Amino acid sequence: MKINKIFIVSLLTTITFLVIGITACFAIHKNISLKSSRGSSKLGNVSEVLGTPKSKDLKTIIHENQKLVVSLEVKNSSGNITGSGFLYDTKGDIVTNAHVVKDGSAIIVKMADTATYKGKLIGKSELTDIALVRVDNLKGKSPMKISKNKKADIGDEIIALGSPLGLQNTATTGIISGLNRNFNLENYQYKNVYQISAPVSPGNSGGPLLDRSTGQVIGINSAKVDDESIGFSIPITQVIPMIDNWAANPNTYKFSSQNTASTGDSKLSTEDAAYLVSYFYNSLNSNDYVTAYSLLGANWQQSTTYEDFRKGYLQTLSVKIDNMICHGTENGNIEVSAVIQAVEGNTSNSKVSKYNVVYTIGYENNNLKILSGKSTPQE
Repeated sequence: MKINKIFIVSLLTTITFLVIGITACFAIHKNISLKSSRGSSKLGNVSEVLGTPKSKDLKTIIHENQKLVVSLEVKNSSGNITGSGFLYDTKGDIVTNAHVVKDGSAIIVKMADTATYKGKLIGKSELTDIALVRVDNLKGKSPMKISKNKKADIGDEIIALGSPLGLQNTATTGIISGLNRNFNLENYQYKNVYQISAPVSPGNSGGPLLDRSTGQVIGINSAKVDDESIGFSIPITQVIPMIDNWAANPNTYKFSSQNTASTGDSKLSTEDAAYLVSYFYNSLNSNDYVTAYSLLGANWQQSTTYEDFRKGYLQTLSVKIDNMICHGTENGNIEVSAVIQAVEGNTSNSKVSKYNVVYTIGYENNNLKILSGKSTPQE
């Protein structure tokens, strides 16, 4: 019995210690858990890490969208009319102003990379200054992002894209300076349109108005007041039902067969050649190596793979073009020479180098290309 009492006392003592230990461990664990959950993470709160992505910078928004903005050349009985437009859907449909394509017998659509296509008119309003042009060659191409429910407010920052005064792919910035403006112009009714501080110049009509924070299309640039720096843009939400109906049920216009339209090797201008070289370097500055590589001619691409091309510019932070000179050659091409200033290296250790560059610009399968080029460092 004495042994049993000792055993029982030892057993009770052991159990007591175990209970106390388990209780203490649970309390410590709970306290640590509470402290951890209430403390601030060095990586930021979950809502900060998983929150809304940062807005894209202005240069990126402009470059990404300019690739989908087009220049329109419309032939009619009185001559040629130039305007702008943008890719609206995957059917190859281009939104523009009705006054740009009015009475046109042929529509030529020029892309940012200077590729040209025939367009056919499939929708046009007689009251609202909106029209839709279909380009079969652009079917399947990803369109611009359209804001289908945003209503802009006064003070919102905007970007107006287009080809004013024949200057392809121009961007101007500003703000929404007025709402619900109403007026009539050239038999078109403008109702509840945006007033913008970015000017709408000749040739800029039909280009997209972008929301600066999202890069999405919120309007169609359409008109201006005399010579003042005041433009007007039709809210895209007003005309989406009309545009979608035309896209689903395209109309057939008597003069929209485009039989007289030509996208062949038209006379190459020095302006187009200079633009192509500038667009090449703008693509590099935006790290868009795919677009830059696509501007090279077939022989150049055969001798240089995309991987090697890209590697050659990975250490180039930015490029500035100076002293660009263009002149024709005997075979009809254009030779473009320039001095470029390249910032090379990385953000912590970089240097500025100057190069003399010479490019030959010409048509290849009806598309303007950089056929060849050479670069030599300046001493």
